[in-house]
Amino acid sequence: MPTYDYACDSCGHAFEAFQKMSEEPLKICPECGKSVRRVLTGGLGISFKGSGFYVNDASPSAKSGKEGACAAGSCPAKSGS
Repeated sequence: MPTYDYACDSCGHAFEAFQKMSEEPLKICPECGKSVRRVLTGGLGISFKGSGFYVNDASPSAKSGKEGACAAGSCPAKSGS
């Protein structure tokens, strides 16, 4: 369910409400009982946290595994040099 932001012009109270998209907007301030308006917000951008999502779909650990092995001296011999 989406979160909607509301603000009261009378008392200045701002609050959030979890509502279904099909529900009517709230009309009464829980603080003073006067009318409220729904505040339009920019929302949140997509946030990818943790491991598993990379722009090029390849994890850095996959690259570092090969590079780490080469640094340790266990790289296969290069041919054609």
